[in-house]
Amino acid sequence: MNQINTVDVLVVGAGFSGLGAAIRLTQEGFDDLVVLERGSDVGGTWRDNSYPGAACDVPSHLYSFSFAPNPDWSRAFSPQGEIYDYIRRVTAEAGVREKIRFGVEVTAVDYDEDRGRWTVESSEGTYDARVVVLGVGALCEPKNPDIDGFADFTGEVFHTARWDHSVMLADKNVAVIGTGASAIQVVPSIAPTVAHLDVYQRTAPWVLPRMDRTYPAIERKAYRTIPGLQRAMRALQWASREFQVVGLTRSRAALAPIKVLGRAHLALQVRDKTLREKVMPRFEIGCKRILLSNTWYPALSRDNVDLVTSPIERVTSGGITTADGTEHPADVLVVATGFHVTDSPFFERVRGSDGQALADKWATEGMEAYKGTTVAGYPNLFVLVGPATGLGHSSMIYMIESQLNYLADAMRTMRERNLQTVDVREVVQDAYNDDLRASTGETVWTTGCSSWYLDDKGNAPAVWPDFTFSFRRETREFDLSAYRRTPAAPTAPAGAQVSPTGQQDRS
Repeated sequence: MNQINTVDVLVVGAGFSGLGAAIRLTQEGFDDLVVLERGSDVGGTWRDNSYPGAACDVPSHLYSFSFAPNPDWSRAFSPQGEIYDYIRRVTAEAGVREKIRFGVEVTAVDYDEDRGRWTVESSEGTYDARVVVLGVGALCEPKNPDIDGFADFTGEVFHTARWDHSVMLADKNVAVIGTGASAIQVVPSIAPTVAHLDVYQRTAPWVLPRMDRTYPAIERKAYRTIPGLQRAMRALQWASREFQVVGLTRSRAALAPIKVLGRAHLALQVRDKTLREKVMPRFEIGCKRILLSNTWYPALSRDNVDLVTSPIERVTSGGITTADGTEHPADVLVVATGFHVTDSPFFERVRGSDGQALADKWATEGMEAYKGTTVAGYPNLFVLVGPATGLGHSSMIYMIESQLNYLADAMRTMRERNLQTVDVREVVQDAYNDDLRASTGETVWTTGCSSWYLDDKGNAPAVWPDFTFSFRRETREFDLSAYRRTPAAPTAPAGAQVSPTGQQDRS
């Protein structure tokens, strides 16, 4: 017989968002909490993306929890291994590791309207939860390109987010498909050791200098010993990033200095006119994610590296054939084509009060939520890094902590008001998203380029179209008036029979 595990709060995912939820809710006294994580350890995208050269493009002091500063970052931009170690350390110090069940895949999340609770099916068994927090993240499901012939290739194939460290690339012909955030880190890291490297580019990205440096021991000591210094550095890094918002969302003219910097960076690093023409961006800066690298252009200029701009026609048993008829031999294919952000397959598993999968709802109506966190018809479900919370300029951890404020206050409100469920009113959600779409229509993200910020309707549901402090202000307190709520069942006298939920408040 399948044992049912009853829990008050169930969190899915143990990356930054899921762990943040577990830590914050535990601090608030919600100890009846379980985290289900499909991987073998915490870390999420920073556990999975261990490809050569993997590092953050947000300054180190800003890309960490505000409640767990790390004075010992080695560099201005942290490498993947340090961030992974940081997450594991914070997990241990917060005492929440024992709440995590590793190696557990969540297969279904179904709301039971009659009981006002969620039934969560997993590879470990069934969980019965009052509240579900989705911390699955936006960068959890690798996206493979729609190219014919992958099954015919006789060599090794893997995505950057599933890097196969057993495959030795030295002295081999390697093909990297994509020129996005992971590719610009992988290519310079492997180019010196491979025999030949073909880089397949569909769209040339905007690349700016990476203002990276090693933190000397004396500076790290200062962060440890001088009160408020690291917090001041974090605030400075945050404020400097916020200046970009003016250009991204209000006046594209404000991006002109950044555009000049990008063109100068390209001109200084790429002397070959033919290559320079190939890597010249043809879209408005900021429409796609702006990338940071001092080594991308030099890597493309190497004698053993070719930038291929002819579209891929198909993959063959021994390489790639492009539309111009050229056959490019390859021993290894590295797929660097990003993630399912606006169409994550995980949401196919989440069904609300009417039985509709969240993926189907979003495919029909557009990907939207209320304050990026709750969705009408999915009571007591909180989505972290949800619709319209992504950023093109700053730290997602700031946004996550803003959502955690909202989540924690929602849980406190439910406890104080003795509520079984809260479900955002559809009219409130619609009005909120109408305002968002009106704001997004004025931004650089809708100027015509193709990016992971956009859905198939041309909307930009993956990105927040304003300053991050405005999102922090919106999520500071839980606004119960925006929600339908169901009172919890009264405590029953001995022998009495009561409904598991009270009468729903539809006012």
